[in-house]
Amino acid sequence: MFILFPCFCLQEYRGSVRPFVHFNAKHDAEFLHKAMKGIGTDEDAILMVLTARSNDQRQQIKAAYKKAYGKDLVSALKSELGGLFEALIVALMTPPVLYDATLLHKALKGAGTDDQVLIEILASRTGDEIKDISKVYKKEFGGKLEKDISSDTGGSYGRLLVILLQGSREEEVEEDKIENDAKDLYAAGEEKFGTDEEKFITILGNRSFEHLQKVFDAYKKISGSDIEDSIKGETTGNLEDLLLAVVKCVRNVPGFFAASLYQSMRRAGTDDDTLMRIMVSRSEVDMLDIRANFKKMYGQSLYTTIQEDTAGDYQKALLYLCGGKD
Repeated sequence: MFILFPCFCLQEYRGSVRPFVHFNAKHDAEFLHKAMKGIGTDEDAILMVLTARSNDQRQQIKAAYKKAYGKDLVSALKSELGGLFEALIVALMTPPVLYDATLLHKALKGAGTDDQVLIEILASRTGDEIKDISKVYKKEFGGKLEKDISSDTGGSYGRLLVILLQGSREEEVEEDKIENDAKDLYAAGEEKFGTDEEKFITILGNRSFEHLQKVFDAYKKISGSDIEDSIKGETTGNLEDLLLAVVKCVRNVPGFFAASLYQSMRRAGTDDDTLMRIMVSRSEVDMLDIRANFKKMYGQSLYTTIQEDTAGDYQKALLYLCGGKD
């Protein structure tokens, strides 16, 4: 008699974009070359290929294109495309870690600091991803990400960003610390006049997600309210936004991105930078879960919302990345 045990070694794939099964980089490179050759460009052909390949496969197409035609595929695409569609296709052609590093560089080196980008990336990425981003940042842009963040931000907000940038969150749940952490957060915020921000950034910046989930439960028992309410009452500005982003990611990363996507579209004018950034960066990670959370939270599908808020080839490409209606 055989006893079958469930296998927990393989996590179910939750991306909307999967590696293309019958993949041939040389064929795809030829197909793209034909789509861009002569008068006019076949945008449909370009988006059909590039949204249906994994990022790793896109890098192989890029190499095959250079070998066959002696030029860079991204440069060729840029010369043929324009506007938001061009920006989206270029983003899809960028390796994920380089994409994050480039977004952070742009957020820090542009006019003013794009805090939304800093908060989104550093609150949601894993420790290993953040370490890789820091390495690629130094290699590509010649500076240290930590130094650039420190010189562009300050106070408790800057310190928490630097803590998150270490990518060294504890991995275990320390049962004997749960009650104390909850009490410390309560004492640092709601229980006192003024706020001990250091306690918030130390605990929320260093403990494991699993540990913090238990701390938040214990906190609710002690204070009678959610940790989010305390953060909103005790902090303001970028620090408040960053602490809330960390809490949302601790509770549910796909839910955090679903809320960001909703905010990017349900306003006067679409925040295309945020929409594009999330659709590209999560398409091979957890887009199926983001879609499910979006439907649950807002009562309509992400697919339909994108349809209502965007147009043209840009819209088509986003819908391919979304991967279907719910």
